Amino acid sequence: MEALSFNFNPFPVLETERLVLRQYTAQDAEALFSFRSNPQAMRFVPRPLQQSVDDAMAMIDLINNGIAANDTIAWAIELKSTSKVIGSLSFHVIQKEHHRAELGYMIHPDYWGKGIVPEAAAAAVHYGFNHLRFHSIEAIIDPVNVASARVLDKLGFVREAYFRENFVQNGVFTDTAIYSLLRSDYLNNLKE
Repeated sequence: MEALSFNFNPFPVLETERLVLRQYTAQDAEALFSFRSNPQAMRFVPRPLQQSVDDAMAMIDLINNGIAANDTIAWAIELKSTSKVIGSLSFHVIQKEHHRAELGYMIHPDYWGKGIVPEAAAAAVHYGFNHLRFHSIEAIIDPVNVASARVLDKLGFVREAYFRENFVQNGVFTDTAIYSLLRSDYLNNLKE
């Protein structure tokens, strides 16, 4: 089977009822910094807190370089009502030869519990299966993050694996859970 190939030019803007998922620009650096520097927002993200808007700008450059190389894709989650960027969603690891991608997402804590992540992630999953032709999509989470597990459950993902203390975050060994969704299960869920 042939490996997948992509062309993210033009960038695929996705819209939902309340959201626009669009490419990051330099003007989004402060918004990105607002949640990537927030300890509450970053609690389950195994990356250091950003220390400055320059860190956010460097991340935007890294994201956009991955998009330009057609290797990864990330969207800024923007509220239609305010045009404010409140989160991020991505297929940040794409295994082209295996037709599989890893989904990641986060939003500013001010917007937790409002159904924004499931709404955004559903649009990305749809795009991943119907346009990028993924066979499967996975998500790797800290099992303590029950909100993220609920998002994945809503989207039809199933827990495939649980690894005990296999990851060091902030100097502490933590567990990870891997969830996945097969394209065939996704399409069957749409029929129900």
